[in-house]
Amino acid sequence: MKWLLLLVCCSASALAQVPRAVWPTACGSENADFHVKLSDAQHAPSQPAPGMAIVYFIHEAGNSFTFGYPTSKIGIDGAWAGANHGNSWFSVSVAPGEHHLCAALQSSLLGQRVELVHLTAEAGKIYFCRTRLVMSRSVELSEFQLLDSDQGNYLLASFQLAISTPKK
Repeated sequence: MKWLLLLVCCSASALAQVPRAVWPTACGSENADFHVKLSDAQHAPSQPAPGMAIVYFIHEAGNSFTFGYPTSKIGIDGAWAGANHGNSWFSVSVAPGEHHLCAALQSSLLGQRVELVHLTAEAGKIYFCRTRLVMSRSVELSEFQLLDSDQGNYLLASFQLAISTPKK
């Protein structure tokens, strides 16, 4: 019995010394959180400003029940750009060139989930990125991917605009 107790104590000590994963540079500050309000008004996709590109960030929750559902934060090149909650979207103008994108869950109930994508934007182009959280009894999977424009426009028309503000 003493050996078992000693083994458990040593194992716990070894696990406590395992370093945390490095926070990705594409994300914003690890401690930043957002409030998200969804707009009921219809919002048509816009065209990019001259010399810029637009990236639409869409979160697909899969259903309309979002009580307790985590918020999805989006970072671009090391700064948070905004957040989605439930079936929602927001857009950001970006300069042409390579951009490093980050999607992270804002949740105290689920473990940290971070997904990364890079995008080489061209002036005048429109891009669509989707985040999804797939959960079952035994699996929690976070996805972040570039979408085809047909799928992106379909989801924009189906979902609400997310208006996010940083929590203080």
